Amino acid sequence: MSTDAIKIAVLLPCYNEAVAIAGVIADFQQALPTATIYVFDNNSTDNTMAVARQAGAVVFSEKRQGKGYVVRRMFADINADVYVLADGDGTYQAQASRAMVQQLVTEHLDMIVGIRESHAGDASYRRGHQFGNRLFTRMVTLLFGDGFTDILSGYRVMSRRFVKSFPAVTRGFEIETQLTIHALELALPCAEVTTQYAARPAGSSSKLNTYRDGSRILLAILVLFKESKPLTFFSLLAALCLLCSLGLGTPVVLEYLATGLVPRFPSAILASAMGLMSVIFMIAGITLDTVSRNHREVKRLLYNAL
Repeated sequence: MSTDAIKIAVLLPCYNEAVAIAGVIADFQQALPTATIYVFDNNSTDNTMAVARQAGAVVFSEKRQGKGYVVRRMFADINADVYVLADGDGTYQAQASRAMVQQLVTEHLDMIVGIRESHAGDASYRRGHQFGNRLFTRMVTLLFGDGFTDILSGYRVMSRRFVKSFPAVTRGFEIETQLTIHALELALPCAEVTTQYAARPAGSSSKLNTYRDGSRILLAILVLFKESKPLTFFSLLAALCLLCSLGLGTPVVLEYLATGLVPRFPSAILASAMGLMSVIFMIAGITLDTVSRNHREVKRLLYNAL
């Protein structure tokens, strides 16, 4: 199927990107002439909205600060057959979007992720961010399964049913992590393609805080792991409590068997409490696993209905 026969929406979340946004819009207009370009401004203090509107984009405003809120609003408000999500800072290669859209449609995929690749010696993709991306990608692979090599990429092409079944709950840069985990959780057909990652234009600065946003991404991974695989999550906690209970209680039991006395009451009480917590965690895991399965089935039914 030709990309000219489908309705394509290019979604560009923006915060203070007046320097870059006009060029980004022009590049996507050239790559996808039939697409509608949507810019969602997130309380910019410069003239991002005016520049985007003058460049030919449809402009919206999202007052709640955070990329997660912006993406949630985009997915709710915009109707299309295919969605192209990118940043408004000029770092992603717009020309790659045409081939990505074609592949999504031809192979009946639900998401294609643009793997970021920068030129040797190019500082556009900082080493600290690369290390964090590899770390979080391996963590997601360990907890949710293999499937992606760049989970934090903001360059994605998605189907309508993926977008409309996506339960956005994060508020910041954790949104890419949730997009990835949503695909893994429902075992959706996805692919990755290598795309060029360029430096920002002069005058544009990154909004990503390495440590603050890194800690939020880590927390988001753990929360999503708890929600999607509660039995595994609470089983690990139960095992930890059981080990602590055995470590504290074994000397008390041995001393009682040898002397008939229990002189270390605090250790005995703490060991009993840890053992009880282990049982509680297991019960919670079993109960919540049933709830999680039901939620997953609801999401799959919604996905299949679209």
